[in-house]
Amino acid sequence: MLVSDFQKLLANFYGLEVSADVADYLITDAQLLAGLRPDSNPSPDETLLIATADGDLEVALYLDRELLGRLGEANPCNDLANSNLDDFCKVLEGVSHFVYLAWNAANDKRVTRLELELQSEVDKYVGTRLLLESQGNRAINRARLHDVLFGAVHYRDDLDDDEAARYRHANSMVGRYCRRLEQRFPAVQTTGALAAELRAFYRMSQPDKFSHMHAAQFF
Repeated sequence: MLVSDFQKLLANFYGLEVSADVADYLITDAQLLAGLRPDSNPSPDETLLIATADGDLEVALYLDRELLGRLGEANPCNDLANSNLDDFCKVLEGVSHFVYLAWNAANDKRVTRLELELQSEVDKYVGTRLLLESQGNRAINRARLHDVLFGAVHYRDDLDDDEAARYRHANSMVGRYCRRLEQRFPAVQTTGALAAELRAFYRMSQPDKFSHMHAAQFF
């Protein structure tokens, strides 16, 4: 399944062991989502549902059925292009949330919503870069990729102030960090060094991530 392929892409890059398969936690029924989150205003494309019951973590990932259908017809793992880049990023964001939560839970680590957003922003950069380099893709301009991922971003009008601030903060911080990564690791030959950098980043606490991203701007 496509979402499982995205999970493997992230797990292989970061060297993660995650026993849970995101496909087993996937829901695509918008009415079911509305029933599970009756008092909220979830994204119509992607939402990670989290709850606790008797000390156990309960998780489900909602992805829009039509969104998945479009990617199934134009699989970005075979050909990432301008036409499917936005859909790819939306689905990868959801998979990123799931993987990061599952990995941290398995290692008895708590995460914040801001951490989930920070990591998903990094993962969108990682995922697009890996696919473009593996495919030798010239359809998407690598020089403009950073601007597409971090500059030309639009947020839902119905977000509350805290949500909007969290998304903008994550986008801004990670955008500057990934700009520096582009400078330090510019070519496919440096993928191993890039992986070492981002594997360490993945395992940092939230305060350490902020310190690392801030320091990265100055060397």
